[in-house]
Amino acid sequence: MASTTDVIVIGSGIGGLCCAALCARAGLEVVVLEAHGHAGGAAHGFERQGYHFESGPSLWSGLGRWPSANPLAQILRVLDQPLEVVSYRDWDVLFPEGHLRIGVGAEGFERVVADLRGPAVVEEWCRFAAVLKPIAAAADALPLLALPANGLEGLGPLLRRSGRLLPHLPALRHLSGAFGPLVDRHLQDPFLRHWVDLLCFLISGMPMADTNAAAMATLFGEWFDPEACLDFPLGGSAAVVAALVRGLEAHGGALRLGARVRQVVVEDDRAVGVVLANGEQWRANHVVSNADAWSTAALLPEAAVPAWRRQRMQTPACGSFLHLHLGFDAAGLEDLPIHTVWVGDWERGVQAERNAVVVSIPSLLDPAMAPPGQHVLHAYTPANEPWHLWADLDRGSQAYAQLRQQRCALFWQVLEQRIPDLRSRCHLVMEGTPLTHRHFLSVHQGSYGPALSAAKGLFPGVQTPLKRLLHCGASTFPGIGIPPVAASGAMAAHAITGRAAQRELLASLGL
Repeated sequence: MASTTDVIVIGSGIGGLCCAALCARAGLEVVVLEAHGHAGGAAHGFERQGYHFESGPSLWSGLGRWPSANPLAQILRVLDQPLEVVSYRDWDVLFPEGHLRIGVGAEGFERVVADLRGPAVVEEWCRFAAVLKPIAAAADALPLLALPANGLEGLGPLLRRSGRLLPHLPALRHLSGAFGPLVDRHLQDPFLRHWVDLLCFLISGMPMADTNAAAMATLFGEWFDPEACLDFPLGGSAAVVAALVRGLEAHGGALRLGARVRQVVVEDDRAVGVVLANGEQWRANHVVSNADAWSTAALLPEAAVPAWRRQRMQTPACGSFLHLHLGFDAAGLEDLPIHTVWVGDWERGVQAERNAVVVSIPSLLDPAMAPPGQHVLHAYTPANEPWHLWADLDRGSQAYAQLRQQRCALFWQVLEQRIPDLRSRCHLVMEGTPLTHRHFLSVHQGSYGPALSAAKGLFPGVQTPLKRLLHCGASTFPGIGIPPVAASGAMAAHAITGRAAQRELLASLGL
């Protein structure tokens, strides 16, 4: 006997939870089925020996003030799930040019550029910022939550109805293109170009030539605002996930952990439910996959939409990650930065393997994330670790352990530049690889997501060729990153709940 519900969401990543909570808010019966023991997907947190670790995002913005252009902040607000955040205004970089502390906001960055490159380069940057300003304004005038379920492909009716977009029509053409051409036309200074390329890679897992212009213009519009800051949610990523789960459950939705979906059930070209790994069956009016493109295709019967399945299975993948999680003694370390980004050699490119590292020490802002007198640290190589090095290894083998130690040595080389005695301070050390990433997140090749160039078009939309099967998350429009996946979850919800529910949501937010 199969259980029944209105909506099944496969996976509890940020996109899946946003979709599920908005469907529940609209009055539908919703069940989220998560294979693992923690909700949140790449954004989940976990605890070991009193240390609270982050598994994914380190940089958050747009969560601490209202109004906010961040779709996640908008969804949390409509769910009445406020977050307590700590705001901060600088981060460190270890670049070939030296060890720099860069302030968030136009003034802080311009001071760094002036010291490194002189006033002429500052002027070049200011001219570039002026070019981006109307593009950022156009993106702000077109909230992602206001888009129809088919994304920018359905923009025509929205443009005809919305007078607020008319002043931004000249800039709207940039929203679906790549960022690289804008940079190429307006920036020549090598440091500025390297900086922009790094930010693009950190956001999208792709260099600037392949990163979406709207996403980057919005980022610069936020970060270079005079009041710009970054936000850290107290409790880390886990607090964001917990807020979404509370919003889901407050509206009658349910989350089931340890519920791995084996297959989507298809009848007459329509998704009608799922079968779990334990044989349990569920029927639903709508099925939403928050799994990646490859996993979603693998969940379908071979006879279902074969051309679409093949296309999804052949999607190129971004690189994977190395991870380091530490719990260590904080005594005498009063001036550590919350974040540090290291780049070894600009000429190799930020996407080159082991050429970039991101470090976060969230206990500097939230001491409750570590035992008294201790710090918790997460470092990772941002989507530049090759899968092929690990593909044939077993996680329990000696060869795997040796390669992990060899590849993760990079973290210690970077961290010991700032904390020379770090190894002797450590109480807990955990090193992760692409196989770790794949194991805990069930992602193809431990990847960051699809390597789809914005120069060649948009990410696929949330709709699929199968009736009543939707897709959300980092494999769908608007793409990779927390704000985009939250927006994709909302788009999937809107496809289910209809335009009247979407209009009510927008009205409640004043969008």
